[in-house]
Amino acid sequence: MRREIIIFSFVLVLLTVLAAPVVAAASTSTSTSSTSSSTSSTAASTTPSPQDAASLVTVSSVTMDPPVFFPSEQGMIYVTLTNSGTTSVALADAAILDNRVNLVNGFARNTVTYIGPGSTITYSFQVTIDPPDGTFFPLFSVNTVGAGSINYPFVLTVDSTEINAYISQKPDTFTPSVARNVNITIANPREGSIRNIQIIPSGNGITSNPTQKSINSLDAWNFVEVPFSITPSQESTNVTFLVKYMNGNVPHSVNVILPITFGNDKTAAVPIVNNVAITSKGSYYEITGDVTNTGITDAKGLLVTVGSPATSMGKYPQYAIGSLAADDSGSFDLTFTCRDLSSVPLVMKWKDANGNDLSTTKVLDLSSASGTDNTGSSTGTNTNRSSTATTGRPSGAYGPSGGTNSLFGGSSRGGGISSFYPVIAGAVILVVAIVLWKKRKWLSLKLKKR
Repeated sequence: MRREIIIFSFVLVLLTVLAAPVVAAASTSTSTSSTSSSTSSTAASTTPSPQDAASLVTVSSVTMDPPVFFPSEQGMIYVTLTNSGTTSVALADAAILDNRVNLVNGFARNTVTYIGPGSTITYSFQVTIDPPDGTFFPLFSVNTVGAGSINYPFVLTVDSTEINAYISQKPDTFTPSVARNVNITIANPREGSIRNIQIIPSGNGITSNPTQKSINSLDAWNFVEVPFSITPSQESTNVTFLVKYMNGNVPHSVNVILPITFGNDKTAAVPIVNNVAITSKGSYYEITGDVTNTGITDAKGLLVTVGSPATSMGKYPQYAIGSLAADDSGSFDLTFTCRDLSSVPLVMKWKDANGNDLSTTKVLDLSSASGTDNTGSSTGTNTNRSSTATTGRPSGAYGPSGGTNSLFGGSSRGGGISSFYPVIAGAVILVVAIVLWKKRKWLSLKLKKR
């Protein structure tokens, strides 16, 4: 009996040991199942609703090209949306809502586009804007699938104002074949920038340097001054400056007209010849004098020579005075031959500040006993103008046997017998003085007797 109890107890202990792992495994399985259920419940509770996901999609920017529209002008409107959430959002039916905005490229209805988490999407609208001028607020709208729509108002400006283009610098008058500076100013009074600006001058008998100018862009409320060098060859014509520019992708243009009239340049150098003296040197003549610049600007590289029928030769065939400032003077010395001294052209050549070649001719009439030095007009290299400049000279005074400065005549010079009149008079006076000096005692006695 005792043996049976011991065996039963042993079997009972063995069954208990074998059953323990099964109970533990079941308990572990139950715990794992509970944990998995809890995790699934938590995950389900963190997924955002469609409304919450759509609320994280916002309009981040609206840009326009052009920034400011002309009335009825075609352009582009770009609307960018950003999804700052963690879930993709479905979008459909994007549009701009306003009676004045006409969509050129409408979007297909019911077309769904997805914007992913952390992503952006840009809608491009090709539009035209109806007049009148003004600023108004169209509404961008896009539907979200199952969560209503996203609406965003933005500013749009319509302005029919053209750019301003005008001549800001020009000479009072033009000179044939002489380049003059002309500046044209482009001003942008619009609220948006313009781009691809071109200025093209044209006209009959007109040469322009450069032939055109280009400017990449001009911001709102800014201006730019563009210089040109205009050389006309004929009067009574116009220079037309064609100003082309782009507002967005639409071309625009304006014209600026500059009339061309010829006349004397009020700012030019004006060389005046004074103190002219001529001396016979046997087979040739030597002429000296002064040149004074009575103009406003400098005469650069001033060169003095004689013109036909006189022929330069000898020691000083031409004389370089150099740069002659306004109100300054310089001397010259020329040697030449000429059969007829009644017409000796004195030619002066120089350059202005722009490098234009200018010249003036003073015709010296050396055969007249009285005369004046008249000033000629400055001209370009392709224009021949002259003026008569005469100095007091006895007729026929400058043959090869002529003399130099007279004893009493200062800078006056003569030739032939008339050139010796002052010398003869001086000799007679000297002889009379000597005779009176030797006869002074005799004359004194005569006077006492009386």
